[in-house]
Amino acid sequence: MRVAVLGATGGIGQSLALLLKLQLPAGSTLLLYDLVGVKGVAADLSHVDTQVDIEWAQGTLPPKPKCPELARLMKNADVVVICAGIARKPGMTRDDLFSTNAGVVLDLVTTTASVSPDACYCIITNPVNSTVPIAAEGLKKMGKYNKNKLFGVTTLDILRATRFINEKRQPVLVQSVPVIGGHSGSTIVPLFSQLPGVPIPADQSAKMLVRVQDAGTEVVNAKEGKGSATLSMAAAGARFALSVVAGLRGDANPIVYTYVDTDGGNYGSRYLAIPVALGKQGIAARLPIGQMSTPEQTAFATALKDLQANIAEGDKYVKSKL
Repeated sequence: MRVAVLGATGGIGQSLALLLKLQLPAGSTLLLYDLVGVKGVAADLSHVDTQVDIEWAQGTLPPKPKCPELARLMKNADVVVICAGIARKPGMTRDDLFSTNAGVVLDLVTTTASVSPDACYCIITNPVNSTVPIAAEGLKKMGKYNKNKLFGVTTLDILRATRFINEKRQPVLVQSVPVIGGHSGSTIVPLFSQLPGVPIPADQSAKMLVRVQDAGTEVVNAKEGKGSATLSMAAAGARFALSVVAGLRGDANPIVYTYVDTDGGNYGSRYLAIPVALGKQGIAARLPIGQMSTPEQTAFATALKDLQANIAEGDKYVKSKL
């Protein structure tokens, strides 16, 4: 596998690259790209004793669209993980990042698609609810869109929901909490009612819902202006990318929750975080969400409404640029 991290020297990118260097299958190549400091990060990672090769390229400041160094690096890429862009600061929402990060994602995706038309894209850059539709429309304009190979990485919401609920359920732990919807605030809907075993009291699940939705802000505030969630996001991004790799290689058919084109399914939105089965061509199947409790249905209705505005914002941006 040729797996790329775009934004490789940032807070998420360095940790993510390390996790992939440690866990990618032997014989893989890890591709690193950013605008500063890539040579040093590449040299550092190349000393980690796994059978994963490192290739790198660096853009310029200020950044130039369709960077030739990026195009050279990305030839024959299989999986592209995009975590480039600016991070949240106190008082900012993911949507506040839109004006800068929208252009970053559009350029990185379209530049890569020009040399690797069959790549899978795993988008971490926020606001994911909008950047995934932006990437999709950019790829459509190029005639290179594959609805089964574009993913918004929402795995961090699952990590958080699982960790938070397990803090309350010792010693009986749950393996993973399903989380649907989107990847910001009210669009994040954990489905605690689907967990096996003893039902979670309604008041506890209501509090947990709010904490999961606000978890990103919890980290931003705790870092006091010095960043957003980087280590946990890197762990989530690596976990998701490795699942995509396993599917492409035919090693397994992982079931993951991810923000994707719903392919006209009966989900209520063009894009939504839903369960999917992965395979050799990306998404092998889109799966049912399953039953929800009444409070979860209410939260999901709110999520759908807010998602439409996020998706429309992405569509509007692409129309203004292409």
